[in-house]
Amino acid sequence: MSIKGSCLCGSVRYEVEHLDAPIRVCHCRTCRKAHASAFNVSAKVAREHFHWIAGQDKLTCFESSPGKFRRFCSICGSQVVAEYPDKPYVTLRVATLDDDPGARPSQRMWMSHAVSWAEAEMDLPAYEQWHEEAATNAPKDAAPVKVGRAF
Repeated sequence: MSIKGSCLCGSVRYEVEHLDAPIRVCHCRTCRKAHASAFNVSAKVAREHFHWIAGQDKLTCFESSPGKFRRFCSICGSQVVAEYPDKPYVTLRVATLDDDPGARPSQRMWMSHAVSWAEAEMDLPAYEQWHEEAATNAPKDAAPVKVGRAF
C-alpha cells in the first residue's frame, strides 16, 4: 500500500511505499525559517521507497547547510523533501502527505531552539474550520472543541 503526497498547488506529486523511520518534530531555527512555522514534522524514507509521480521538473532546491538540499515546488513554494545526495534516504516533509501515514510523531528534537509562543497553542480553543471572525473574535455560533496534545 502506498501513501500519496503533493505540494500545495498539486504540481509536484509523489508516493512512498512506507516511512522508514519514526516521525520526528524538529524545532531548530533552520526548520522554523524554512517552513515558516514553529516546527517541522518529518520522517526518513529510503530512496527505493520514494517515487515521484509528477512535477519533478517543477522542483527547485536550496542548500540550507553544507550538503543538505531542501527540494520545493517552484510554483507554490512547498518544501517536499530534504536530502543529502550521498545518503540512502530522503527526509520527507510529512505535512505534504495527502494520506494518513498511520503513525504519529514519536520524537521532538532541537528543543533548545523551541519558541515559547508555540507551546501555548494547545490550550487555545479549537474550531472545526476557518471562519472570518477567527482573527479577532470567536463567532457566537461556533463552539470551541478541546483538542489534546499530539505529541
